[in-house]
Amino acid sequence: MKHTFTISEVIPASPEVIYMAWLDPDGHSAMTGGGKAIVHDEVDKPFAVHDAYLWGKNLQLIPGKKIVQSWRTTGFETADEDSKIEVVLSPHAEGTLLTLTHSNVPDQEVHVKQGWVRHYFEPMKAYFSEIRSQASG
Repeated sequence: MKHTFTISEVIPASPEVIYMAWLDPDGHSAMTGGGKAIVHDEVDKPFAVHDAYLWGKNLQLIPGKKIVQSWRTTGFETADEDSKIEVVLSPHAEGTLLTLTHSNVPDQEVHVKQGWVRHYFEPMKAYFSEIRSQASG
């Protein structure tokens, strides 16, 4: 069975800043604290993040607004189709409302929902809060 879930979080940075960081090797590593990232800001380009624990390809990029990627981890079986993430970045009074929809997730990887919170949303909030604090201080 395949799973789909949507999670949202307010991140204290503008949509443009988050978009650029997501698609920049140094920015992605810094905002997630998740090891080496090989990312690109072009459609059809592959990526590998968290020291190649997960990888995929950019499917759609709308600067400052949306990132759509095919996505899989080392936990996917060879026969599993790629899953897909859609990251929507919406302006919010406190920065950006980041809404992530992850679809076509195989049974054995359903735990990735918690992984998004632990390895993306929480470190991103801390990272961008620190940058905001340094900029205003």
